[in-house]
Amino acid sequence: MRAIRLEDSVAAREDLPMPSLGPGEALVRLLQAGICTTDLELVRGYLPFRGTLGHEFVGVVVEAADAPAMVGKRVVGEINLACGDCFQCRCGRPNHCDRRQVLGIRGCDGAFADYLSLPLVNLHPVSDSIPDEAAVFNEPLAAALEILQQVAIHPDDRVLVVGAGRLGQLIARVLRLTGCDLSVVARHPRQRELLAMANVASIAEDAVAERRSDLVVEATGSPSGLALARRPVRPGRRHRA
Repeated sequence: MRAIRLEDSVAAREDLPMPSLGPGEALVRLLQAGICTTDLELVRGYLPFRGTLGHEFVGVVVEAADAPAMVGKRVVGEINLACGDCFQCRCGRPNHCDRRQVLGIRGCDGAFADYLSLPLVNLHPVSDSIPDEAAVFNEPLAAALEILQQVAIHPDDRVLVVGAGRLGQLIARVLRLTGCDLSVVARHPRQRELLAMANVASIAEDAVAERRSDLVVEATGSPSGLALARRPVRPGRRHRA
């Protein structure tokens, strides 16, 4: 099959074997995959990964011996493959498994291929009402939604998001649903336009110190962004990097 591999450099291959399936796993035929900044950073040496890249995808199950009813279903997938036995897994935090493999990032071939394999527990059927072009954003949207699993946000909370890139835009749309007093630090006009389309207020970096906040979400991934995010946190309150 075909795949895009990170070896000594990025290489397009057409001679790879089909993925082999273990117990409880499914074979998925790729429909669409998204290129994440993490993929680009892996190419630059962010982690010592070697294998098939890609972790944002939507596909169709073509083989699932332990769940034949899943065959033919369009699916997206969670990217963390947990061990199920470590401290984090036993505490109900499999996404933070101490021994986890991560699709296309750590110890597991990813989605930039004709076919990929994942445990059935990682797969989620996609409604027919959601097109592939939207379903492929499931993974970054799930990252944004995880904030609400970690922190309770109330309508009377003042919340600031630092960073208005792709992930910051998704986070803003998720947090807006809580009814909180929300603003996003945005550098570029197009970022501010997208936020305005979602009815989210934007502010400039030099206004951050005046925006005292109960919760700050850092979405730039840079040291300078983290330093900026720490400034407006009210004493005794919280911040989330």
